[in-house]
Amino acid sequence: MAMTLRLTPDDERLLAQLAEQDGISRQEATVRAIREQAARRGHQQAVSELSASARQRYADLLDRLGR
Repeated sequence: MAMTLRLTPDDERLLAQLAEQDGISRQEATVRAIREQAARRGHQQAVSELSASARQRYADLLDRLGR
C-alpha cells in the first residue's frame, strides 16, 4: 500500500541521517523504525504481563520479605 508521509524538516533530516548511516533508502529506514518500535512494545507488554504474574504468584513471599 502506498502512502504519503509528511515530516517536519528536522524529522526529514533525521530520517535521511538514519538511512545514510545504515546504507539504506529512507523508505527502508522508515519501515525498520516502525518494526523496531512494534517489537519494543511487544517486548514491554510481555515483560509487564510476566511481572504481574510473578507478583501475584509470589505475593505472600514478597509481603513477608517486606516486613
